[in-house]
Amino acid sequence: MPPVSDDTVFLSAARQAVLIRDKQLSPVELVRAYLERIDRFDGRLRAYITVCREAALAEAQRAETAVMRGETLGPLHGVTYAVKDQFATRGIRTTAGSRLMADHVPDHDATVITRLTGAGGILLGKLNLTEFALGGTIEFPFGQPRNPWNTEHDTGGSSAGSGAAVAAALCGVSLGEDTGGSVRSPASWCGVVGHRPTWGLVSRHGCVPLAWSLDQPGPIGRSVEDCALLLGLIAGHDPHDALTAHRPVPDYVRALAEGVRGLRVGVIRELTSGPETDPEVRDAVTAAAGALGRLGATVDEVSLPILPRAGAAFMALCDSEGAARHLPWLRTRAAEYDRGTRRRLLSAALVPAVFLHRAQQARALVREQLRAALVQHDVLVAPTGHRPAPAIAAYNAAITSKAEAISRFFTRRSFTTPAALAGLPAMAVPCGFSSTALPLSLQIIGRRFEDATVLRVGHAYEQTTEWHRRRPPL
Repeated sequence: MPPVSDDTVFLSAARQAVLIRDKQLSPVELVRAYLERIDRFDGRLRAYITVCREAALAEAQRAETAVMRGETLGPLHGVTYAVKDQFATRGIRTTAGSRLMADHVPDHDATVITRLTGAGGILLGKLNLTEFALGGTIEFPFGQPRNPWNTEHDTGGSSAGSGAAVAAALCGVSLGEDTGGSVRSPASWCGVVGHRPTWGLVSRHGCVPLAWSLDQPGPIGRSVEDCALLLGLIAGHDPHDALTAHRPVPDYVRALAEGVRGLRVGVIRELTSGPETDPEVRDAVTAAAGALGRLGATVDEVSLPILPRAGAAFMALCDSEGAARHLPWLRTRAAEYDRGTRRRLLSAALVPAVFLHRAQQARALVREQLRAALVQHDVLVAPTGHRPAPAIAAYNAAITSKAEAISRFFTRRSFTTPAALAGLPAMAVPCGFSSTALPLSLQIIGRRFEDATVLRVGHAYEQTTEWHRRRPPL
């Protein structure tokens, strides 16, 4: 087999799996190539918390032996994956990005880990994240994650390392967890694809929880096909998670070929053309919608006036759920939290009940407006975020006005949280670059359990562009 080149490590995981099955790519050499890239680049990017070097090489050797013996191979056989350090891994520390769990070593695997490993995937390591997946971490205990496109800029949270590792080809594919955008935001800012599944489609067993009514694991890849492949492996009912749906899992990869001809696409006016949306983002998303129209979809504009308030409703609900879960540690170990995490959780613990009731009412309105729009449309599209990735230093800037506080805490979240509040599937797909060479992203939102439609729209658009083929200038 030829040596593993940079071209090979940037291939989609689906293509790597084919090459391995055809004995054109060595799982051992592939793992070594990714480990070499981790050694070379992760000192700057800090995508990983733990690298499973020896275990990955040993598993790669077993995978290669199975190929050479002609054994039955799983769909991910010999392909590398890494996971947000929020998922339990037996015998491997699982920190949730916090000092409070720095020495926590589970005695079991999360269901998503069991399923990916069972499909032949090779776990490379555990990826960095904002503390307890909350967002707003000021001092990362395991190093500041950095964007591969510009290391002075943010990766997006909370699955920070999951987005950066895939973008920089430090693994084949990754798993994140999306509470209010934590798969889609890092995918967006790092220039890769991220999918938040329908709430209840994927088991959360073994995932360190933040907000039970919102959390959902999801895949991140360099192509829509990779996300479809991983979703098909991790989706489905799990007896360890009573909230997972009893539904058959479709063939998401096969559905990609159906295209978009005849589908109805609604462009969300408030998010695409609103005053908070950067003109470069607006133009890129408008152009992407036009491309879907040329592929045969019917495209028109739809108004959902509640969505700009979704970020505020989300934070009231998410942070209060998180505060309730963390209350014992907040009482006994508060000093060990990052000060940003501690401030958010303690503040949320003091939110009056009347405001939580209003947030629940706002959530119901968000859900209803999205439902009504999705009666008339098969999918809705909008920017994944209102601007490209900001500089890391911007998070430490002083807040000098109420308007600035609203903009910093609520505006960005109002783009990704509507789908989460409604439990809908949503994906981020690259759709361009800013004038400063930072990725831009199209968000596609679908009906509950119609993840296949979201994926096929993303795939159809992706195949008409070259955005997903670009590589960060490491």
